[in-house]
Amino acid sequence: MPALLPPPRTGPRLLNPERLTRTEDGERLHALLWRPGPGWRMASSAVLGGGIAERAWVLNAQVAHGYRRTDPARHLADLARAAGARGPGVGLMTAADVSDAARARDGGVEAVATAGISVRGWAASPEEGATGATAPGTINIVAALPVALSDAALVNAVMTMTEAKVQALLEAGLDCSGTPTDAVCVAARAPREGAEVHSFAGPRSEWGARLARAVHRAVLSALPAGP
Repeated sequence: MPALLPPPRTGPRLLNPERLTRTEDGERLHALLWRPGPGWRMASSAVLGGGIAERAWVLNAQVAHGYRRTDPARHLADLARAAGARGPGVGLMTAADVSDAARARDGGVEAVATAGISVRGWAASPEEGATGATAPGTINIVAALPVALSDAALVNAVMTMTEAKVQALLEAGLDCSGTPTDAVCVAARAPREGAEVHSFAGPRSEWGARLARAVHRAVLSALPAGP
């Protein structure tokens, strides 16, 4: 069972993942587990718990380079269960060391990013796309907003996060729009009686602008130094 390390003492946060460590196939690997509990809706491209639904936790797990398992969703679910996570959740994988995660906050929005860019390129490529499962993602972003978003706004938030990621990559001098297996997860409060449900999360909307700035700073900080 992974050993939990105490979270950094930075005061209460919206997105405050626990740091986990495990030994797997002779390697010491890390993971981040965020357990906000009920009352959250998430939109994600993750291999486990992707789509739009209420979720109770998010796991961003480091796996070994050359990962060969063909059941990543089950692997992530097993890791989350071993760490004490219960209920439906989101699971992301990366070959990057998640202990180097970077975080940023802006106006109540928080983002955590992990990044490895050894395999990168431009989204529009003449190469044929691969079929079946792909290797673990290398730029993973998790963001949380303290407000409720409509389904359309959650999709809009994923777009905003992706645009902010690409902006960070270009500002860092990297010749790419990302890696082939990047993943994102955005969490927003579940609608409740009397509370506003926001319909927009584009980069010029109130909450989308905050999300973009937080993700941009987190990704920029997570990127390895130098192109």
